Amino acid sequence: MISNTLNNLDINLNERERAILRSIVNLYIANAAPVGSRKLSKFLEHNLSISSATIRNVMGDLEEMELVTHPHTSAGRIPTDKGYRFYVDYLMQMERVSDQEQQVINAISDDGKDSDSILKETSKLLGILSKYLAVVRIPTVKEIKVKKLELIKLSSTHILVVLALESNIVNTVTLEARFEVEDSHLEQISRAINERIAGRDLNELRTSFPDMLADIELTEKPLIRLFVDSVDKIFNMKSVNNKLFTSGTQNLLELPEFEDIARVKSIIELVENEDIIIHLLDNMPERNDMQVYIGAEIGDQQLSDYSMIISNYSLGDSGSGTIGLIGPKRMQYNKMLPLVKIVSELLSGKRE
Repeated sequence: MISNTLNNLDINLNERERAILRSIVNLYIANAAPVGSRKLSKFLEHNLSISSATIRNVMGDLEEMELVTHPHTSAGRIPTDKGYRFYVDYLMQMERVSDQEQQVINAISDDGKDSDSILKETSKLLGILSKYLAVVRIPTVKEIKVKKLELIKLSSTHILVVLALESNIVNTVTLEARFEVEDSHLEQISRAINERIAGRDLNELRTSFPDMLADIELTEKPLIRLFVDSVDKIFNMKSVNNKLFTSGTQNLLELPEFEDIARVKSIIELVENEDIIIHLLDNMPERNDMQVYIGAEIGDQQLSDYSMIISNYSLGDSGSGTIGLIGPKRMQYNKMLPLVKIVSELLSGKRE
């Protein structure tokens, strides 16, 4: 089942109108050029005996219903957001994932890999197969326990904090001290911290961590103060939940839509500022089925020329995450929906 943000469209089309709208969308998706009556007549000649004049009349009717429109520079028609929505909900014919694509998908391996490695590999393969921008968000967790904290001295004043959490999640952060850090002091505080935090909830530690360090006997008190002052940075749930893997930016830049420099800038900004995508995902309703958002449905002006296909996946006890694609509105929905679905199902099966 495919969900969307709109109520069901209150539009009734006869078979001829449906066939012509489906053909307009299919031709525009394939060629990125407005579809004229002559081209449409030739495309339909084997399936529907209809004159160019009749096609023009039907195209006019579809335009009155706001399902298609025509650019000022062309007499041909292109689908509107509403037209794409009707097509996705009622007209498109799904294509099965090819055997070759299935083999590539099945190559996603969890042989001794942590969740991040698997999801990063998934985003890369999905980007390659779809030729759009692939997005994989790691599972969102409300509670997660700490397994171990490791401190690595990068320099005399810089410390790398490696926080190992449940479900093979690893969070890293670099701390900068205004003093030289002694190796012996770092080893001592590492042991003391691990004795106190192992098995504790990450959110709990944000409030209780300073008190936990109060009884540590350490000559170098400024080192303790550094960790106390950095508690929000070290035990940051947002850094755990907001991890996103993207792949396929180059795919979008090669599409005709991105001959416009403004669109090039918009997609680069989108990829570089992952918070935009995370914010969108946070504000979309939680559903178990596939979701398609077209143009304005996405709810962000910056993405009004795009479409999104998203689906949830489950990594067992790790919780549920989101996988999806971002592409132009003339996305190959009939191919991409089955692709996202099968990858989502594979991910869910990997950890169950």
